[in-house]
Amino acid sequence: MAEDDLIDLKFRLFDGSDIGPDKYDPSTTVASLKEVILARWPQDKEITPRTVNDVKLINAGKILENNQTLLESRVPIGELPGGVTTMHVVVRPPQLDKNNVHTEKQLGDAQKQNCCPCTIL
Repeated sequence: MAEDDLIDLKFRLFDGSDIGPDKYDPSTTVASLKEVILARWPQDKEITPRTVNDVKLINAGKILENNQTLLESRVPIGELPGGVTTMHVVVRPPQLDKNNVHTEKQLGDAQKQNCCPCTIL
């Protein structure tokens, strides 16, 4: 595959930090991208996904399905040749433990701290 056919992606985390950018083949599945994100997740984050099901990828306001390829999930409007596409990463919050009354408050505090300054139009 030609270098020009590869797609430049970076992944924006909830705190505004990024993973990437890196080049990916258009036939790469969303599930494979999530595996890359899990493997490269920064260790210093309070919220850490455990499985690909804990991660949602958003491109141009749409949640991408695991079985979709990059080619199927691309939104060509607004993409520049040679530009980097930013996908937003959302981590599903941990399940609440009914035996721990502090968990709900801690989860609420974590959600308030972890907001991305990006606006999706």
